[in-house]
Amino acid sequence: MRAAIPAGVLVVVIVLGVEGCAAPVSRPTKPTPPAVRGSVQTGRASWYGQAHHGRMTASGERFDMNALTAAHPTLPFGTRLRVVNLDNDRSVDVRVNDRGPLVPGRIIDLSYAAARALDAIGAGIIPVRLTVLGGTAAAPADRSNARGAPAQP
Repeated sequence: MRAAIPAGVLVVVIVLGVEGCAAPVSRPTKPTPPAVRGSVQTGRASWYGQAHHGRMTASGERFDMNALTAAHPTLPFGTRLRVVNLDNDRSVDVRVNDRGPLVPGRIIDLSYAAARALDAIGAGIIPVRLTVLGGTAAAPADRSNARGAPAQP
């Protein structure tokens, strides 16, 4: 003998199943406020490289681990930053072209090239100071060569 499924449970299962198949609702996002030249942030930085090389960034360009770029959670794409490693006073200028870091407690993810310039490869995570150098220059849509193939490292 089979047990009967209560009608209320059946309705909930059907509704949840249909909602799971529905397309996500697109919510408008707030425009990113412009970067204020000279504004400063301090915190911890990490870096990313080979595993992401060639993948699309949030700005729509391909990630180049050998370019001086960075991921920041809120600054507009194209914002130029001076990043100083507070452990050794080395600095590098980068351009924001991605969103991140995805790990709580970090304020920026640097490309491999930027981390190398700061002598941060071995440490992995370093204390940094970010200073906004300039506003938003338009980020390129893609860093492909003339034949349409991804740029080589």
